[in-house]
Amino acid sequence: MHISNDKTTLFQKQSIFILYLIFSCLSLAASPADRNDSCKFSALYVDLIAYSADQWQGGYLLSSNRTPFENHSQYPAILTRQPAFSWSLTTSSKAYRQKAYQILVADNRDALIQLQGNIWDSGKVPGQHSAGIPFEGKSLRPKQPYYWKVNVWNERGEKTASDVSVFYTGDLQDGYGTARYPLQRTDQHPQHLRKQTDGLYSADFGRAAFSQLRLSLSSAVDGDTIIIHLGEALDEKGRINKKPGGTIRYQAYHLGLKKGTHSYQLQIRSDKRNTGPQAVLMPTYIGEVLPFRYVELEGYTENLQKEQILRSMVHYPFDDEAAYFSSSNDTLNQIWALCKYSVKATTFAGLYVDGDRERIPYEADAYINQLCHYAVDNEYTLARYSHEYLIKHATWPTEWILQSVLMAYNDYLYTGDLRSVSHYYDDLKAKTLTLLEEPNGLISTRTGKQGPALMQAIHFNGDSIRDIVDWPHGGILGLGSQDPGESDGFVFTDFNTVVNAYYYKALADMGKLAYALGKADEGHFYAEKANKVYRAFQKYFFRKDRGNYQDGIGTDHASLHSNMFALAFNLVPEKYKAKVMEYVRSRGLACSVYGSQFLMDAIYRSEDADYGLSLLTSTAERSWYNMIREGSTMTMEAWGNKFKPNQDWNHVWGAVPANIIPRKLMGIEPTQPAWETFDIKPQLGDLAFAAIKVPTIKGPVSMEVKQLEGRFDMLVDVPANTRADIYIPVKTKRKKVSLWVDGRSQRLPVHNGWGKLVGVPSGKYHIWLSDEF
Repeated sequence: MHISNDKTTLFQKQSIFILYLIFSCLSLAASPADRNDSCKFSALYVDLIAYSADQWQGGYLLSSNRTPFENHSQYPAILTRQPAFSWSLTTSSKAYRQKAYQILVADNRDALIQLQGNIWDSGKVPGQHSAGIPFEGKSLRPKQPYYWKVNVWNERGEKTASDVSVFYTGDLQDGYGTARYPLQRTDQHPQHLRKQTDGLYSADFGRAAFSQLRLSLSSAVDGDTIIIHLGEALDEKGRINKKPGGTIRYQAYHLGLKKGTHSYQLQIRSDKRNTGPQAVLMPTYIGEVLPFRYVELEGYTENLQKEQILRSMVHYPFDDEAAYFSSSNDTLNQIWALCKYSVKATTFAGLYVDGDRERIPYEADAYINQLCHYAVDNEYTLARYSHEYLIKHATWPTEWILQSVLMAYNDYLYTGDLRSVSHYYDDLKAKTLTLLEEPNGLISTRTGKQGPALMQAIHFNGDSIRDIVDWPHGGILGLGSQDPGESDGFVFTDFNTVVNAYYYKALADMGKLAYALGKADEGHFYAEKANKVYRAFQKYFFRKDRGNYQDGIGTDHASLHSNMFALAFNLVPEKYKAKVMEYVRSRGLACSVYGSQFLMDAIYRSEDADYGLSLLTSTAERSWYNMIREGSTMTMEAWGNKFKPNQDWNHVWGAVPANIIPRKLMGIEPTQPAWETFDIKPQLGDLAFAAIKVPTIKGPVSMEVKQLEGRFDMLVDVPANTRADIYIPVKTKRKKVSLWVDGRSQRLPVHNGWGKLVGVPSGKYHIWLSDEF
């Protein structure tokens, strides 16, 4: 009995102890703590730099515990005395909302470990802001390391702490300066190596890249000479094309070999045109590069392995995993891959340039490049720096001057950081070109209002600017005199429809920026000017009898461009949109790869998903697929060689699908700065399946959509600290439909073919509609 009681007592004690542990854990999990396992920091940014601790030497990433000042290395230097901090969070709980934050900055790591921000302690700040929060601490010193971390609290008072991060200041300047990464190298061996004949090897790297070449070669004697061929294109015999035409690259090098086995670094020759006074030059720590995919070694008689051929690709730091897209259409998948890679590969200069022929920044290239870069990587500094460079180095087309304002607004919308806009505000005001406005509310470059004052205000080093519409025009750059070029026969007049469509958009965006900066009077000024242009646009350009917009005052010619730009910039009244879109469809793809940005924006704004998909997946001569078919692995400057005989094969303004697929086909776009709110409005056409990951400053938006057997099925992941308006396409004429969200049914009102879930908070959701949508 006594033993039995002891056993019972021991069992009871063990049971009580186990229950105690369980309830203790439950109690601990339910109480506020410094560690909230349902929430983690996924990224920390200083001045939009995500990898602030990284260092490079000669383009190679270092692994070092020392500072860049000790290593004498390149690093992403913070240049402003008031940097801004941003972060993104991942959470496993639905509807996570940050309710407060605290930023700590110290001049040594130990202070932060003890939770002391001896340079700045923001205190516990209520709010959901997590982007573009300016530093307000003690004065920073140049060329010093600083350590920082963030604490955030959710609505239940649970605290999540970030790891400690470090950033390094550079030569600090008054005002604002954009931080940038150094260029980096990625070493690659060929994907394929083939011995063609004795003494001839051919190597294929799979894709072209702006690169240098290093070889490890052997020779039995001194003085053997081989020829090394580098090129972007092949001829009909499968050899490197030595006369590829246009600006498609080919170079040959004679290399003298030494006896034994040695490593040889090819010194890439510079090109006179793309190293001229206006070109962006390669930094000395990198050296000259050439875009090539193929290598041939002629006259080499020893055995050769892939490992002996090393291509060093030069590019801006790029996260290949930041974005993803796949669909049930293989052509579309190939085009996405082409365009995504093009964004990475064309960052070789550390500034957006127009390809390899000139290596000069242009606003039109940079605008498209900016949108594409945002869509494929969580990277904002290269877009911002390129835009700021162009503010001070304007180019000649009227519309491209105006695009500086559009880029400034995109920068703010995607980052939530207004410092660049504030710093360049007066320059941006000049870029609206209001000095060219006539009493009718429209602007013109032909009415005598251009002069030195305007040229100085817009930072253009020339006598005058002129309208472009699209490029190239007929009869130039290798096109015959009878070739119409890429402007669909556009008739240029004193008052140009396309120019004034841009003018309207620039005024509207400038008004939003002024309001955001607290300049309400100027915001009202620009909004009123935009309204005036809108009214004049309808009065002078729209033909009610034809249902389209003419090219300008004084002509009755209507082009694709005058109508697609009107639609893209929301200048078409609702009652006329269907008619204008009908005209746009009738013109086909009668524009350049540059113009296609605005054509695709127009098509998806008009919700013509089937037509949009048909152009994205077209295999005609004018198509993105034709670039692949002709042999390029980066997007071309034109649809194909015949459309611009002097074109290059590495022009990112041809990568339009990189932004159109996420922004329009999948419908994921910010509606408030820093993605505080955003839309998900998929327009898939007849795609049966599509999946995407879109990077944002708040973390990735992920989505999968299926359209099968009368059911619309969506999986979506909304990042923390954001809200999404999710649109569901409805193909029935009912005023309400039954929608299921995570297994719960709800009745959803239908408007213009869409059901809308408003303000969906962070979390993962399964949404489906099976009501014969």
